Amino acid sequence: MSVDGRLRLAHLGLHPGRTRRLLGEWGTAGAVLRAVERGQVNVGEAVRAAAAVPAPVHEEHLAALGARFVTREHPDVPERLAGLPDAPDALFVRGELPAGPAVAVVGTRRCTGYGRSLARSFGVAIARAGWVLVSGLARGIDGEAHTGTTVGEGKGVAVLGSGIDVCYPAEHRSLAAELVRLGGAVVTEYPPGTAPEGWRFPPRNRIISGLADAVVVVEAGRTGGALITANAALEHGRPVLVVPGDVDRPASEGCNLLIRDGAHPVLGVDDLVEALSLVLGPPRPRPGPAPPPAADGLLTLLVPPGRTVDELAVASGDEPGAVMGRLARLEAAGLVRREGSLVVAT
Repeated sequence: MSVDGRLRLAHLGLHPGRTRRLLGEWGTAGAVLRAVERGQVNVGEAVRAAAAVPAPVHEEHLAALGARFVTREHPDVPERLAGLPDAPDALFVRGELPAGPAVAVVGTRRCTGYGRSLARSFGVAIARAGWVLVSGLARGIDGEAHTGTTVGEGKGVAVLGSGIDVCYPAEHRSLAAELVRLGGAVVTEYPPGTAPEGWRFPPRNRIISGLADAVVVVEAGRTGGALITANAALEHGRPVLVVPGDVDRPASEGCNLLIRDGAHPVLGVDDLVEALSLVLGPPRPRPGPAPPPAADGLLTLLVPPGRTVDELAVASGDEPGAVMGRLARLEAAGLVRREGSLVVAT
């Protein structure tokens, strides 16, 4: 199939499962597009109009966004993802998909303070072991794991359930930029401008699993995206490692059920690295970043009641992504803390 046809097909923004079915029925992306334009496929008028947009228009828009389009055959797409039966036909990418062993760390948005701390510690440990961390950039466990990646100055991949230019949640825009700055990527199978509608998130979880050699669940309820990712991992033949929790805590219910059904429990950072070494091979240690100095200029800008990341970027003259990385290291050292959208000095 031509890349131009697949680029145009991806811009229809259909459910990934429907896209696969249409390709199976019509054979090629071009044939699907012609069927859509002729009214042989039941879609809305906006989708039918999108089918007529030529590929160069999309290419120009992606270039303006600093993004690119890669098909599943592209050498940057890991075979562990490209070889899956339900692999995405293509991805929109900002940054570079890192090579090497990868670990997905996922969990609930409604996590505990303990879960947040552990997810961040896992992110740091995975980064310093030289492994790639994959997650979904969501609030809670995902965001903390990604933040740990930046603290450890490692490489990570954030998989979105929206367009490449639509960061959800919005407050993680700087975190996404920092992942890209450190040599990682933000990816999605949805075209630019796609809103983060609820039905788009379950399919993206198979990409999180597919990009990883192992999946770690920190905290998860009985239902939700983390359990979908864990189940996808089991279907993909990936090992699933799970943090056990209190039997009466809702945020641990899904984790405990996974362990009951055979998932491997992990009891802390050292246990995690040891277990992952059996799957990924020995760590390739990265030097940890130097501890942040107490005189970091950002601290002098944190006047009561605190400032947002964007306000600190303006006041410091630094890029938001770089500010996010500096704040992550300061927070890890206990020098700042988050209060909602504000950062305050401790």
